Amino acid sequence: MISERRIASLRETGRLSGARWCPSPNYGPRPEGANISLLVVHNISLPPGQFGGPEIENFFCNRLDPAAHPYFETIADIQVSAHALIRRDGEVVQFVSLLDRAWHAGRSCFDGREECNDFSIGVELEGADDIPYTEAQYRALAGIAHQVMMAWPEIDAGRITGHSDIAPGRKTDPGPAFDWQYFMACLDTRSGSGELA
Repeated sequence: MISERRIASLRETGRLSGARWCPSPNYGPRPEGANISLLVVHNISLPPGQFGGPEIENFFCNRLDPAAHPYFETIADIQVSAHALIRRDGEVVQFVSLLDRAWHAGRSCFDGREECNDFSIGVELEGADDIPYTEAQYRALAGIAHQVMMAWPEIDAGRITGHSDIAPGRKTDPGPAFDWQYFMACLDTRSGSGELA
């Protein structure tokens, strides 16, 4: 079981246990009274469909070189972030404290409440809608989700959702390749440890 000390540390610092810290400037304070109560799963790959390079981190930190790929010219000036990224090998990179408001959801609505960035945690999977995710990613996501659920009990399995669910018609991630049933099974098995991988 995840320790009380680790839960307290997460609530105090917003820093995930075991994550590599790569601070993004793209965040702000949560509005007063906006309790953390939602976990949103995304995907991202830069260039699209390619994995393993530094481009995602560069994008979230406003360092993306628009000349490096034609697609980058269309996004280089966009300022976005997520709280964390899970690489294909399961490595977790954290960009924004969970206590702060990352810029991951955009215009969005969950359970009748708009502006999901205000009250959610955003986790990106390095991937694409139609490319299967890795076992390591499911394990890491389940570990993060367990930590978050212990620290912020308002989040239960019913309040873990995809970007496509809070921004239908505008976003499609994490896509049909994401196996929600398998992820929930991983989450059930992680409930005794709370580790990232």
